Amino acid sequence: MSLLTIHPEKAPQQAERFTDFAAISEQLQSIGVRFERWQANRELPVNADQATVIAAYRDSIERLMRACGFQSVDVISVTADHPDNAALRSKFLSEHVHADFEVRFFVDGQGLFYLHPNDKVYIVLCEKGDLISVPAHTRHWFDMGENPNIKAIRLFTTAEGWVAQFTDSHIAERFPGLGEYVAEYA
Repeated sequence: MSLLTIHPEKAPQQAERFTDFAAISEQLQSIGVRFERWQANRELPVNADQATVIAAYRDSIERLMRACGFQSVDVISVTADHPDNAALRSKFLSEHVHADFEVRFFVDGQGLFYLHPNDKVYIVLCEKGDLISVPAHTRHWFDMGENPNIKAIRLFTTAEGWVAQFTDSHIAERFPGLGEYVAEYA
């Protein structure tokens, strides 16, 4: 189940909670975030490689590439047994921005996006079938959890791909990680 909570940045324990897809999408759209659902055009095996995953979502990918000018697409997969999962997780846990907008489609698993566009923090639990687009220069961070299980399509408008500019803020430390968030809100 996709989930959105909205918290005052100075009071992380307070939250508005949304579980209805249309309500989540509407709340996120108000801050410029695209939130969609995609479906594969075929059943995917658990161990599907990048080419198979991209082929299964080709129509949706091409539509978004045309609409947004994306130049490249890839698939990232991180599981609990990935040798670098702790390092990958920590790479995304600090608040940062990008000069480009960030787009992720969850083929499988789940992850938690924290969006900080103003004096509120929007926490979005994304799961299989969810697409989220974070606007350029929007402060945010991401948690894939201590035991990650995520397979996601990433789209980029630049050849450099994921380039972060960290804000040096410690705000992320005040909000729950994926496991604690799911236990409290899901």
